[in-house]
Amino acid sequence: MTTKNTAQQWGSVSKSLHWLIALLILALGIVGLVMGEFPKTPKYFWIYTMHKSIGITVLVLVAARLGWRLYAGAPEPVPGTPGWQERVASLTHWLLYVMMFAIPLSGWLYDSASGLRPFKLFGLVEMPKLVAPSESAAQVSHLIHEWGFWALILLVLGHAGAAVFHHVHQRDATLTRMLPQGWLSTPQKESA
Repeated sequence: MTTKNTAQQWGSVSKSLHWLIALLILALGIVGLVMGEFPKTPKYFWIYTMHKSIGITVLVLVAARLGWRLYAGAPEPVPGTPGWQERVASLTHWLLYVMMFAIPLSGWLYDSASGLRPFKLFGLVEMPKLVAPSESAAQVSHLIHEWGFWALILLVLGHAGAAVFHHVHQRDATLTRMLPQGWLSTPQKESA
């Protein structure tokens, strides 16, 4: 398998970044939904720091993924894909990128505007504050962070649902070309 994308297939770099980012977002979502319930112990603050650190990591990985996509291109649509599906897929991909930037940035902005002491990325590097303490900025950024997560969930469900639809109903390679090689074979279309 090639590292760079081809006209028919996502390369190993794109696949690796895609699935790593997906797993990290899943972990962040699960932790984000339950961390408010934890008692305010030292472990609580460690969990918050890890949530913030992994969020910044996702931000960096998404920037790398976008840069790689601009450099390496993207596979052409699977032959036979209707034009409207291509347009919806393209719009969905770009909206996913917007949300994957907006959510960690709004979290960082929320942390900055809340007036909390700076957090250290994985306990090592102090992260700069993006803005001075501001209650209104904290409220707006928190709303973007929270509701952006739910919007991202809807986009991901649509994205994954479309890939499964292509695999099961349209019986094409849309799903298999993003999976690790050999995980799933492309179903063969039935001949008429």
